[in-house]
Amino acid sequence: GDRGGRDGPFLPFSFLFRVNPQVNHMASEAPAGRGFGRGDRGDRGDRRGGRGGRGDRGGRGGRGGRSGRKTESETWKPVTKLGRLVKENYITSLEEIYLFSLPIKEHQIIDKFMPPEVLKDEVMKICPVQKQTRAGQRTRFKAFVVVGDTRGHCGLGVKCSKEVATAIRAAIILAKLSVIPVRRGYWGNNYGQPHTVPMKVTGKCGSVSVRLVPAPRGTGLVAARVPKKLLQFAGVEDVYTSSCGSTRTLGNFVKATFQAIAKTYGYLTPDLWFDRPLPVSPLQKYSEELAYKQE
Repeated sequence: GDRGGRDGPFLPFSFLFRVNPQVNHMASEAPAGRGFGRGDRGDRGDRRGGRGGRGDRGGRGGRGGRSGRKTESETWKPVTKLGRLVKENYITSLEEIYLFSLPIKEHQIIDKFMPPEVLKDEVMKICPVQKQTRAGQRTRFKAFVVVGDTRGHCGLGVKCSKEVATAIRAAIILAKLSVIPVRRGYWGNNYGQPHTVPMKVTGKCGSVSVRLVPAPRGTGLVAARVPKKLLQFAGVEDVYTSSCGSTRTLGNFVKATFQAIAKTYGYLTPDLWFDRPLPVSPLQKYSEELAYKQE
């Protein structure tokens, strides 16, 4: 019979444990993630470049495809007159720059004439240096880098930074900015290609003194490890070297060698005594183009 009481029909005790089928269906699904959006406004998450599929609280969508990266030469915007002339191909060789002793202040100029497959670089040494401050000792890293194309150009860069990678990158840039022409000559008869230094030259840095002496063809580089690498990058094939002082200080050793190599173009030898017409500087020759571009 009916067990109803005063307040209506009696509900069995098992009814309390029944599960609403709609609630059961929702429980079987994965819980919604937090996402970026708030409640029903989840579609705004797509505007933020989201990652999609994180519940109904606003997906994050996928990342768009990357556009092709431009090379450094394409993105280079020169800031000097010399850089503008080089990029516009008014200057076609480094010798035109060295002839008028124009300062190179953008390393992209060197990259334009010497791509990475031509200009080689090598890290000579990385040493920690310290500075005493109120808070204690501050340690940084000093990098020595040499660059060269083995065809008459070499450079030296020294840079100090908190991180090794940063010091190396900056030293490579400074080495490119300091690239100099190297004059090569003969030991005896002037046949074949130049193979040695044309005269005796000396470089000095600190207590280290390095002397380069011309050598006959086939001698090779009679030098220590540090100057030998720099002479190889400069394109010198045969040379005698003499050094004195604290050559264990690599920084001074390589600087003295670089100074000696730079002096090869400092001598006015008899083969350069002939008269030649005075050429016009590129900055003066293309002054109208520079003025037009600047406007």
